[in-house]
Amino acid sequence: MPDVTHIDSLLTRHQLISDQVDRRELRIILSELDRRLQNDPAGVVVEFGCYIGTTSLFIRRLLDMHPSTHDFHVYDSFEGLPEKSDFDASPAGTQFVAGELDASRKEFVMQFKKAGLMTPKIHKGWFSELASSAIPSNIMFAYLDGDYYESIRDSLNLVTPHLSDEWTIVVDDYANEALPGAARAVNEWLENMRANLRIEASLAIIHSKTS
Repeated sequence: MPDVTHIDSLLTRHQLISDQVDRRELRIILSELDRRLQNDPAGVVVEFGCYIGTTSLFIRRLLDMHPSTHDFHVYDSFEGLPEKSDFDASPAGTQFVAGELDASRKEFVMQFKKAGLMTPKIHKGWFSELASSAIPSNIMFAYLDGDYYESIRDSLNLVTPHLSDEWTIVVDDYANEALPGAARAVNEWLENMRANLRIEASLAIIHSKTS
């Protein structure tokens, strides 16, 4: 099993600034990123759906622990949740409404300044409106936290042409009954991809098939 004591140290030393992710899931996300960083000295990291920056801060901290320089891009509307589609309907998810989880780009940047960390490259906009040119090439790790079917579908479609030869995608809320659209979007996407899927906590962890 890979040594993840440095990840445990990060999670012990730094606070979570929101309740949208817990330490168990953060540990999984960071462990997957760490494995990819050890195998790819030049790949790009992207995050779709960064909210106020809880996961982004920990990704940046882990990137800073590695000797190579990895570009880090984040994407968010900074206007909260969009409208649901029919695929997102769930009796367990009535608390999720349009405009919920609203955090401004300024608030996001301020969290990085307070932490003394380099701010990632920020792209503001709804995923459905982003141009392919806004997505970097050679993506070796993507964390997708779009909550809803269309947001996950759109972010998967955006990153797909830009993936490196070997890659990992982690999708939040795959096993969350309150947000069923995330799993539907992932499952549809996997129909046309050579990839391996496993589930930990609520996360879908997807690896490229290399043979």
